Amino acid sequence: MTEGIDPRYAGFESWPMDQRVHALVEANARAVQAALQAVPALTRAAAGIAERLQGGGRLVYAGAGTSGRLSLQDAAELPPTFDFDRTEVLLAGGDDAGSSAKEGAEDDAEAAVHAVDVARVGPRDALVGVAASGRTPFTVAAVRRARERGTFTVGIANNPATALLEAAEVGVLLDTGPEVVAGSTRMVAGTAQKIALNALSSAPMVEVGALYGNLMVAMRPTNVKLRRRAVEIVSAATGAAFGEADAAFGRCAGDIRVAIVHLVSNLEPATAAGLLERHGGRISLALAEHGGARE
Repeated sequence: MTEGIDPRYAGFESWPMDQRVHALVEANARAVQAALQAVPALTRAAAGIAERLQGGGRLVYAGAGTSGRLSLQDAAELPPTFDFDRTEVLLAGGDDAGSSAKEGAEDDAEAAVHAVDVARVGPRDALVGVAASGRTPFTVAAVRRARERGTFTVGIANNPATALLEAAEVGVLLDTGPEVVAGSTRMVAGTAQKIALNALSSAPMVEVGALYGNLMVAMRPTNVKLRRRAVEIVSAATGAAFGEADAAFGRCAGDIRVAIVHLVSNLEPATAAGLLERHGGRISLALAEHGGARE
């Protein structure tokens, strides 16, 4: 289906620029709809991933071409956003394929098996394989090998009844149909994959203590803008004025979570940090144990 030719776009070459752009943008509505239809499968996948991450495991991605590069991007965003760096990306063609296309590498199933073994992907980990076609040899082989090693596996594909969906413990179908530019699955199919990856890597972050409510309490304040945002998060979470939140943030060595527990509980920063550690960084659980609110 992703390789099909949609007759609605047969005259694309002769269309005026505004009509071409409109068609390309409008088509992405199908990506959102496909992801919404996949919510039940995505939920099962996210629950399995959360269980592995909560137990100290890694989030591993496997893919080729656009799907692999989307996986690489998703993994790269987790450390600054959630302070989560237990990731591994198995990319067909190796690291160089992250910045330049290596299309032939997707056919190398043996390389995928080798990559899974070298990375020691195992029962504590979760592996997400992504391929628009659902039959990319590298990705299918990576998922099969990881599952043989006891890993929780997820397969994301844009075509139904494909090898990738069957190989994984949880198959996620993103039924986006044919592209405006026939066969160019970096478009609608890729957009749907990005939506799915966002959900699968963000929802489980609750279990590793990276969210309090919907606030990014584990983000890394590595520049002036992000430091201000961090203080604003402390302020929003505690009700403290910006200046008070800023002072607490400083006392807590720039740790948003410790600053929140410190302000809400009136515990000393070191004590607040210990309380958080006992609860895996979960602010709500730490405060529930303390049993006190900010006076």
